[in-house]
Amino acid sequence: QVQVVESGGGSVQAGGSLRLSCTASGLPDDDWAMGWFRQAPGKKREGVACLGWKGGMPYYTASVEGRFTISGDSAEYNLNLQMSSLKPEDTAMYYCAVVNLYTAMAVCRYAEDTMGRRGYWGQGTQVTVSS
Repeated sequence: QVQVVESGGGSVQAGGSLRLSCTASGLPDDDWAMGWFRQAPGKKREGVACLGWKGGMPYYTASVEGRFTISGDSAEYNLNLQMSSLKPEDTAMYYCAVVNLYTAMAVCRYAEDTMGRRGYWGQGTQVTVSS
């Protein structure tokens, strides 16, 4: 049984920091990459920061570049997201996903285009940033 579990969400004031973590287990034998996504109320789910299969250059959505740092090891099914200089617009449910794609950019586009590939989602962790 596949399990994807996020932790580390919470409430902070603008300018603060949070660290999210994700672990996955029970995955079928295949090539897996991982990424962080978020979904605010009334908005579509978007890719925030992603790693490709076997690492490589990470991908960040423009609104978080320079503030968020992704780290981890897709081969070990663990992923972290260090979030700094948080803004109220970062408030959302944050999800970890493990997907059968290779490049970090493709992983971060998974919410809008699965390209027919398998993927597994965590249940999400809430991040709330107050002004």
